[in-house]
Amino acid sequence: MASEKSKILVVGATGYLGRHVVAASARLGHPTFALVRDTAPSNPAKAALLKSFQDAGVTLLKGDLYDHASLVSAVKSADVVISTVGSQQIADQTRLIDAIKEAGNVKRFFPSEFGLDVDRTGVVEPAKTILSGKAAIRRATEAAGIPYTYAVAGYFAGYALPTIGQLLSPAAPTDKAIVLGDGNAKAVFVEEGDIGTYTVLAAGDPRAENRTLYVRPPANTLSHNELMSLWEKKTGKAFERVYIPEEAVLKQIQESAMPLNIILAIGHASYVMGEQAGFEIDPAKGVDASELYPDVKYTTVDEYLDRFL
Repeated sequence: MASEKSKILVVGATGYLGRHVVAASARLGHPTFALVRDTAPSNPAKAALLKSFQDAGVTLLKGDLYDHASLVSAVKSADVVISTVGSQQIADQTRLIDAIKEAGNVKRFFPSEFGLDVDRTGVVEPAKTILSGKAAIRRATEAAGIPYTYAVAGYFAGYALPTIGQLLSPAAPTDKAIVLGDGNAKAVFVEEGDIGTYTVLAAGDPRAENRTLYVRPPANTLSHNELMSLWEKKTGKAFERVYIPEEAVLKQIQESAMPLNIILAIGHASYVMGEQAGFEIDPAKGVDASELYPDVKYTTVDEYLDRFL
């Protein structure tokens, strides 16, 4: 496949999700480049991460989102640019778009997405403003005429599953479980390595060009009630479920400070409104990763929860 030959540059390579995209790209046989500010960092953990990249055959490119010349140089090394920058740098991806336009060689751009679908979300403030920044980057990408894929993947398993989906508790339930809404809306939970795998598989796939890639593995699309029941079955213990009505969730969003208000707003969109899973994909605008790549052996929620036993 053409995707096997794509040269992939990851921007935000050492971040929470970026490292998984880099690992997937190298594992799937792509010539892989990681943009890093410092190729020999003093931080031991970051140094070890970069060594693991190099051991996997990844080329480190010294550069910075805020250094245009270094960015253009890095972009010229790749066919595909995947951005995994954090929320503070979403708006600054216009710099990356400018570099891609100037370089003129990029066949596909993945702006930093991976959460709710920003073009069809009804998320409330303050998350609405943050996601509008992602939507602005989508429009800038399209206006620049750059071929794109928008990867949308619901909840990162590493964020949601250690608490068994609870947003108002720092740990798994011991006696009471807090559930937003009635607990029946479906949400999607995806292991971070699997997000990397699906993203990289789509990188050179013409079926995903100028489409939104929805990563929602069937076994990982569960309501909060189903997730709690699965945990109860594994632990052999029933938990009292405390349901927070939607009005109370919205009130708490308004009254909470950052980052809890943002976390709750996204939780409201996902757990109460069911935005992650409760819709049909428009084939003119989107594709389902599980349908494109049915042979991927993804980590199921069932398997992931075993880590906590």
